[in-house]
Amino acid sequence: MISPFFTPDHDAYRASVRKFLKREVAPYYDTWEEQRLIDKAVWTAAGQSGIVGLSVPEEYGGAGETDWRYRMVVAEETAAIAATSFNMSLAVQDDLVLPYLLDLASAEQKRRWLPGCGTGELVGAIAMTEPNAGSDLQAIRTNAERNGDSWVLNGQKTFISNGILADLVIVLAKTREGAGAGSFSLFVVEQGMPGFERGRKLDKLGLLGQDTAELFFENVRLTESNLLGEEGQGFFYLMQHLPKERTSIAVGGMVACEAALSWTLDYVFQRKAFGRRIGDFQNTRFQLAEMETEIDVTRAYIERCILRLNDGTLTMVEASKAKWWVTELQQRVTTRCLQLFGGYGFMNEFPIARAYRDARVQTLYGGTTEIMKEIIGRDITSRFR
Repeated sequence: MISPFFTPDHDAYRASVRKFLKREVAPYYDTWEEQRLIDKAVWTAAGQSGIVGLSVPEEYGGAGETDWRYRMVVAEETAAIAATSFNMSLAVQDDLVLPYLLDLASAEQKRRWLPGCGTGELVGAIAMTEPNAGSDLQAIRTNAERNGDSWVLNGQKTFISNGILADLVIVLAKTREGAGAGSFSLFVVEQGMPGFERGRKLDKLGLLGQDTAELFFENVRLTESNLLGEEGQGFFYLMQHLPKERTSIAVGGMVACEAALSWTLDYVFQRKAFGRRIGDFQNTRFQLAEMETEIDVTRAYIERCILRLNDGTLTMVEASKAKWWVTELQQRVTTRCLQLFGGYGFMNEFPIARAYRDARVQTLYGGTTEIMKEIIGRDITSRFR
């Protein structure tokens, strides 16, 4: 007998997440989307309810929970109410920022930052992308130069999720000339540092509630206590942490597919056309059959990836397969589901319209579909050398 993916503990946590979302998110979500910003207050509420920062160790006030299935529960429940912007904001904190701090921060840095990340009082962001450097991170121009016993940071970042609200930002900067991948380091820039400025809140197609910003660094003076990990290892640290980031994006895509199909099933078996339920037409049945099959098969692979992520054996190639496949599937599913809603699918009052908009970015950030295929293709080629 195959063991269920979720345990009774996960089920109990799911009930808690649902109550939290009903109380703290659903009543305010439309307002957040309109103002293009999630209220900071919900972060501390999320911390109090164990919705954010679960992986923060107990010694820093957290639960020390490393089972990623709990994050998946949050992703599923937020997708069910079409609150994707909220989940993606949490994902930046829990699946990007926290792993870097947990793996690389010194004891002093952990004491400084982890408690606030666990309570939601500190919101984190990670700044890699620049106006002229997206997938090609080695082309970044942001640099940090040594000046005595400190560093001076200069440069610009863009498309930074949580960029407006962030209290601390992990920044990839060039610290050496002509050293290839070994010329980059990671720094943590904190709110209020002189020379650290936020630009405009970017106007996006989807994920409207999640703040995305331009960030500027002009002669920001950093001490060694703001260097994360070792100098010159920044690019390698990014490569080590990308599998979790890409798996997180893939999970977000999969649960969005499941939510979209669920709404569509309810609609097509209630709505009638030409005297019959829309779901009773053969064309509709075929589309539903195709989507449900693809989603079920995809979930089996994703669940395998999650278990491998939990035990530390998930590879870059496996995560890349998950990322490109699921996010492309998400494009197909949300498009087909919207079509089955007919004109109502184009109305913002229906969650499928929001899901359609939110889906589009999924094949872009975290590495484009083309980059994912290149990673997989190189791995295939290497087997025949």
